[in-house]
Amino acid sequence: MKYLERFDNCLINPTEAESLDRDPISAFSFYLSGRVAALSKLAAEIVEDLDAGYNAGAIDGAKIAHAETLMWLWILGAYEVVRTMHQAKQCFSQSVAADLGKLKKQLAKVRMPAAKMEKAGSQAPVTSNRSPSGWDVSRKDILVNDPEDSINVSARALFAEFDRVLCGIKRADILSSHDESYET
Repeated sequence: MKYLERFDNCLINPTEAESLDRDPISAFSFYLSGRVAALSKLAAEIVEDLDAGYNAGAIDGAKIAHAETLMWLWILGAYEVVRTMHQAKQCFSQSVAADLGKLKKQLAKVRMPAAKMEKAGSQAPVTSNRSPSGWDVSRKDILVNDPEDSINVSARALFAEFDRVLCGIKRADILSSHDESYET
């Protein structure tokens, strides 16, 4: 995913400023930056499985099922990363804080059915009249929201929005560290 591209052209001995320019999220939290990198690697693996699973007109159900299983873990991790960042929204510029809030809502919408097997905002179960992820063969994708929801949520679209928000963060958008958010 795009977040990982920041590290492709690594400097041999970068200065602190060069490191923060390359990975601004580490100015908020070095630990969380590593989690974002791990999520980006996981997303890349999911995309590889989807591409291979829908390859050349033949469907490899095992690859797609593996992608769906990894997607469940990605949703849980992505939600927690974004929730942590949004909880400390005073550490970010207003535009980044707003983007994090929107992304958190998108992730919350898919997290509830995936993690708790409940409809978002209620204690009603998610039904089993569709697999946890719908297969979107034409787009080589899986749908990751409540199967009864009238608007489908694409795994690839979630990855793109996650990348857009997190890769859009610049060093100037980080106003303080995660640690400092607990001091106020």
